[in-house]
Amino acid sequence: MNQALLKKLQKMQRDMEKAQKELEETVFTGTAGGVVTIEMLGTKEVKSVKVKPEAVDPEDVEMLEDMILAALNDASRHVDQKTKEVMSPFTQGMPGMPGLF
Repeated sequence: MNQALLKKLQKMQRDMEKAQKELEETVFTGTAGGVVTIEMLGTKEVKSVKVKPEAVDPEDVEMLEDMILAALNDASRHVDQKTKEVMSPFTQGMPGMPGLF
């Protein structure tokens, strides 16, 4: 492998690691019904769950559970979408990862 290609690959690896770290530290927000908000890191670790008081109905706990689940799924979709967007330039063309070379 020639030196220029090796340097290019090393730079690409550093850039990819930096992009991955930034993604992991980014906070994504998912919402449901305007009353449940979830904050999730790019690692999909949940940072916070906020529920507006009007969403709490002791007679309908199932609806609140459904809204929390929907907000979690929404936040997770945001993480997946941004990860795909940010990482696709690095993975294009690699076997099993469309796009690197």
